[in-house]
Amino acid sequence: MLSATSHHSWLALACAALLGSAGIADACTRFVYHGAGNEVMTARSMDYKIDTGTHLWVFPRGMARHGAAGPNSLQWTSRYGSVIASAYDIATTDGMNEAGLVANLLWLAESEYPQRGSGKPGLSISAWTQYMLDNFATVDEAVKALSSEPFTLISDAAPGETRLATLHLSLSDASGDSAIIEYIGGRQVIHHSRAYTVMTNSPVFEQQLALESYWRQIGGTVMLPGTNRASDRFARAAFYIDAIPKSSDPVESTASVFGVIRNVSVPYGITTPDQPNISSTRWRTVADQTRLRYYFESALAPNVFWVDLKALDFSPGSGKVMRLDLGQYQRTIHSGQANAQFKPAPAFDFLGV
Repeated sequence: MLSATSHHSWLALACAALLGSAGIADACTRFVYHGAGNEVMTARSMDYKIDTGTHLWVFPRGMARHGAAGPNSLQWTSRYGSVIASAYDIATTDGMNEAGLVANLLWLAESEYPQRGSGKPGLSISAWTQYMLDNFATVDEAVKALSSEPFTLISDAAPGETRLATLHLSLSDASGDSAIIEYIGGRQVIHHSRAYTVMTNSPVFEQQLALESYWRQIGGTVMLPGTNRASDRFARAAFYIDAIPKSSDPVESTASVFGVIRNVSVPYGITTPDQPNISSTRWRTVADQTRLRYYFESALAPNVFWVDLKALDFSPGSGKVMRLDLGQYQRTIHSGQANAQFKPAPAFDFLGV
């Protein structure tokens, strides 16, 4: 059982971190690109009112994990190595594993999580993304495992707030399959289809699909909504990922995907006080699931760099936990392949509930 001191300590961190209050909501965009020759890439933007304290980590296979949910926490051993982006080194918000599975954590104000008491082991929302990357190679495999609801996802409120940290999760794999996992009215809802390529924040995903249908009827060459609202970003991303050319040149396709995620980003410095879901883009990632490259671009650094997962040692024993320090506000400049810039480090602890 967490002590009162430790409980309030993690709540204070949650107020400052990605798993924060509704007043500093995460407002992001994610899409999956199906390119030439079965090429697959997943891109996401991280939009947030304050610095997310993000660094990149390498986690090998064979790591003993627990759900950071107090007594009766979920426990597992990682089956796959991964490269992830953290929030304040207390949560995994984004990443790709060595099998090409990508997981992206985004804000969803409508989320409602189940009450604990079913007897199922608990999983802190801070470790939700990592659990997926550690355990599954494909979306289909993950969806089948989640259908039995093997854990209770646990969130909590930040100081001075009655709302929980409210998030939903997207998955995609190297085949181009996709799933969106939400908790609506206390129940897990999974939307699973290769066609579900775009995801933003509110409204719930079922309503996002209705918005996409509306804008497809109008046609993106006639008019596209240009604001930073989640529904408008969804419409632009859905149009442009189909509009960009499907080049067989990986340099060109990567450039096209970055062009789309930049198009749905929010210019640095913009915040909308009465609409907390609109915040500046802090960073962007593009996960090349065909070539196992994880690209990272900070809003405050001039270069795109990448991690080559095929050149990493993920094996138990010889594989090491490593960290790439991105500096405050992700200002540290890296360029090209950054594998050699990672340094061995103790694994961070997931934020407990």
